[in-house]
Amino acid sequence: MSWFILAVSLSPSAVLLAEESGLSLFQAIETAVQKNGELISIRNEEGVYDAAKVRAGLLPNPSIEAEANTGALTGSQQERNITVVLSQELLLAGKRRKRQSVAEREMDMHRWRLADRERLLRYEVKTAFFDLLLAKERLVLADSYVTINRQLLEIAEARFAAGDIPELELNLAKVELARSMVARVESSKFLFQQRLRLGSLMGRSIGDGEEVAGRLDRGITMSATLSELKAFASANRPDLKALEVECARADAGIALAHAETVPNVTTGLLFKRERKANDLDGVSTIGVRISVPIPVFDRNQAGILEARAKKAGSEGRLFATSTMAEREVEAAFDNFRGVKTMLSIYSEEIMPRLEENLKLTREAYRLGEVGIQPVIHEQKKYFEVYDSYLIALHERQTAVARLESVTASELVGGDK
Repeated sequence: MSWFILAVSLSPSAVLLAEESGLSLFQAIETAVQKNGELISIRNEEGVYDAAKVRAGLLPNPSIEAEANTGALTGSQQERNITVVLSQELLLAGKRRKRQSVAEREMDMHRWRLADRERLLRYEVKTAFFDLLLAKERLVLADSYVTINRQLLEIAEARFAAGDIPELELNLAKVELARSMVARVESSKFLFQQRLRLGSLMGRSIGDGEEVAGRLDRGITMSATLSELKAFASANRPDLKALEVECARADAGIALAHAETVPNVTTGLLFKRERKANDLDGVSTIGVRISVPIPVFDRNQAGILEARAKKAGSEGRLFATSTMAEREVEAAFDNFRGVKTMLSIYSEEIMPRLEENLKLTREAYRLGEVGIQPVIHEQKKYFEVYDSYLIALHERQTAVARLESVTASELVGGDK
């Protein structure tokens, strides 16, 4: 393989555009949403809120009281009294319905918080997936670096055998090959770590033989303006929805607290049978008993103050989170534009010139026009800059993922 062919094989268009099959980003996200342990535990907590909703709709249990008196201990054995009272507490002022409303709002809050955790997990999976793609591309780059230095050593050995170069140049070529092999080992370790990280988020392991499908330079079309992105965030973010429901729950709590100022009435059906000393048959009576607490001291003042304080806190959190969401959108959008500009400079200005310089320097060394030091210098520069280019591609993907996360929207078009 000639120097020129090798240079072409290392270009971004050749390394990054190779078609692959395997675990896609969509599959990784869907697997994580279904199998992530934290999400599963949060979903299981929904039963707690179901139980609270059922509890809020239940009526108080009726109670039964029985009382029996006898005069046997006082010498009046014929005197006996039996009293039985069946009572039921009645909820007034719509307390049952208001408690159900509070329970329903708490259920909605839980569901929106679950959706927000899913939003954050999707972002974590995307960044982990792109980190894994970066690790793959770095390993490919490390392999290419080893190949380059191995070919450089072959040429150096041929020139040394012909007496064209001193042994020092041959040793330098050997050192560069060894250094590139060490870098290849580091890249392999990094790839293994990223596999573990993505597998942990997905709730399953990713085997060494399992490939991930995707490209760092996948086509991206994103035409939304900053104002549109802010509107998306305001309309779609689950954390904002959860706080809006929390404010509604606070309103329901205030309504319930005011309803609690109205005391409940306890009604009872009373059966009484009384037998006196000279009364052989006795007398049975049936009556009604009503019990109503008198709200003289406790009119649920503390409950009303607590409910109002919770509402103020919820409104404050909603305002602060809305403001923070706007700042997050602005920062993510600015980062995306910066990375996009940086990538255009890399692809249009830096990479073509570096490839040309590397090709010319290698050819000059092969012809004996320069020593090995300029070749080593150009190789190092090329691979260092190429690694920076890969990082820039990675940053563009993560910048888009960040924008999608802070707006809770799918924004990109093109090749996914």
